[in-house]
Amino acid sequence: MFTVGAPSGAVVEQVAVSAYRIPTDQPDESDGTLVWDATTLVLVELTAAGITGLGYTYADEATARLIDHMLAPEVRGMDVMAIGAIWKRLVSKVRNLGRSGIASMAIAALDNALWDLKARLLDQPLVTLLGAVRDGAPVYGSGGFTSYSIEQLLRELGDWMEQDIARAKMKIGRDADEDVVRVRAARAAIGENVELFVDANGAYDRKQALAQAARFAEHRVSWFEEPVVYWDLEGLRLCRDRAPVGMEISVGEYGYEPDDFARILDAHAVDVLQADASRCEGITGLLMVDALCEARAIPLSTHCAPSLHVHPACALKRLRHLEYFHDHVRIEHILFDGALTPRNGVLYPDLSRPGSGLEFKHADARKFAL
Repeated sequence: MFTVGAPSGAVVEQVAVSAYRIPTDQPDESDGTLVWDATTLVLVELTAAGITGLGYTYADEATARLIDHMLAPEVRGMDVMAIGAIWKRLVSKVRNLGRSGIASMAIAALDNALWDLKARLLDQPLVTLLGAVRDGAPVYGSGGFTSYSIEQLLRELGDWMEQDIARAKMKIGRDADEDVVRVRAARAAIGENVELFVDANGAYDRKQALAQAARFAEHRVSWFEEPVVYWDLEGLRLCRDRAPVGMEISVGEYGYEPDDFARILDAHAVDVLQADASRCEGITGLLMVDALCEARAIPLSTHCAPSLHVHPACALKRLRHLEYFHDHVRIEHILFDGALTPRNGVLYPDLSRPGSGLEFKHADARKFAL
């Protein structure tokens, strides 16, 4: 009889945790509510039977400390095949800290590494282990920071068009009138056949968001992300109900545990839900979100971290598309061998490599280490 936690196969022997701070390619990038000059990646490497799997999250260095001091001991000696049991053990361990935020991102990094390691031990691509639903994940180009001049914005849009990416998302929220000017310029640049998305990062209040939605509709904006702050579910429901025909409301990147997503769905607050496996307690958590969406017939879009998401995205029942986010695309190509580039607007997992297909470039990453 199988006993949870007992070694039916390989057990986790080593847990290595590290963190890297990578400066932005331009100073002081910004969206509607935040300014940043660097991004921190927290890497977890798990070893079993002489094979190493990796997982990561985009989070503060404190996340690495939490993994190293509190969560790594819970994983060592556990059966790699019993990912569900390990996930439950980690969730229980952070009870007194509060499950959301850094704790959920720490669990995510470990869970992502466990899935990668399990697939490598079985010598299978991760998507094969998860159960493929599709060959590739459609992407949308994402960036268009409010710190960009219009010239910089249009240059980035042009780069995506050259890659045959048929959807483009830009940041808004610093100045309502200027937002409309930028949206107008973006639409003129990309033409009528490319979908145009905007992301306010919660910068508007309810009435302002509705007024902006009407103005954006004149330029055929089809996706309005976080028109109001993400925890204002009543405001999001108002925007969803009153948004112009053809414009979808989306939120979910700050969902950390399953109940966060259930509340959004129960409030009928979105047309498309978002989830991020680097935040929502890993691939295990992402699969739970997909099940919630399947039960409610709501589409799901993965947030950021494209190289992390490509395999699980191809196994999700409700996937709409995957975010090809400027900062993370750049970082993943710097730090990982096997980071992917879309073909004809679709990101395809590399089936010739086991696991996630990623290998960390330790030598290249050393200069960014914290």
